[in-house]
Amino acid sequence: MEGKIIKGIAGFYYVHAADGNIYECRARGIFRKENQKPLVGDNVEITVLDQEKAEGNLVKILPRKNSLIRPAVANVDQAFVIFAMDDPKPNFMLLDRFLIMMEQAGVPAVVCFNKKDLAEETEIRDLYDTYTGCGYQVLLSSAVKEEGLDEIYKILKGKTTVVAGPSGVGKSSLTNLLQKEVQMETGEISRKLKRGKHTTRHSQVIPAGENTYLMDTPGFSSLYLTDMEEQELKDYFPEFRKYDDQCRFLGCRHIHEPGCRVKEALEAGEISRLRYEDYLGLYEELKEKRRY
Repeated sequence: MEGKIIKGIAGFYYVHAADGNIYECRARGIFRKENQKPLVGDNVEITVLDQEKAEGNLVKILPRKNSLIRPAVANVDQAFVIFAMDDPKPNFMLLDRFLIMMEQAGVPAVVCFNKKDLAEETEIRDLYDTYTGCGYQVLLSSAVKEEGLDEIYKILKGKTTVVAGPSGVGKSSLTNLLQKEVQMETGEISRKLKRGKHTTRHSQVIPAGENTYLMDTPGFSSLYLTDMEEQELKDYFPEFRKYDDQCRFLGCRHIHEPGCRVKEALEAGEISRLRYEDYLGLYEELKEKRRY
């Protein structure tokens, strides 16, 4: 039977199978031998060992569309990153790190600013303009007032979405609101997973409608860019791309070079100063890391 891994803890993989049941499965030794690790989001084949106890063996990982390292998930259509407008104030460097990681992985990202009820209209408009100006889709919501949910659900419908964001931004509240129509199904998942040693907080997949899955991930407070040279960083800022062939020098880093169109666009207000300052900070961080 085919299914999707919705959670994996301590050698157990929980598979939402084609018959609608959740099976607790062990992975066959062949995966270790072939250095293959099953990931949350993997589409798999299982054999059922005990129908009554809903236990089985994971026998095959089907071809992956893609995979991420952090969070460690597979077959992602898009990323939905949630930050709060206030309480806590957004950490833009952290947001930009996450967006760079998604650019690097080739996963489209949607930015959601929650708790809009706590912010002034001008502040909301500034942030909206900053990130839409970079080419990202930006949604505004209030989980407390249940505002913006219809727009969010349209973005999520029919896709597998990794939902990420730091602790305290209302990620869990939004996730619960978005999948309340399938409470019975997720209730079954919760009962299966929240037993004894299986209460650890890990990434998990939540069915939220037909062919619609949310990959809920633990809150992150810090992210570090890996497998990247400082010269590559500019390639992951989409707002720089249209100026790439307009700079005087080929391979312009958009920092000290004369005739740099990105810096001209910055002075003209066509590029966000907030984002550019983050670019400079991350460039120096990568340069320092290479030195050591």
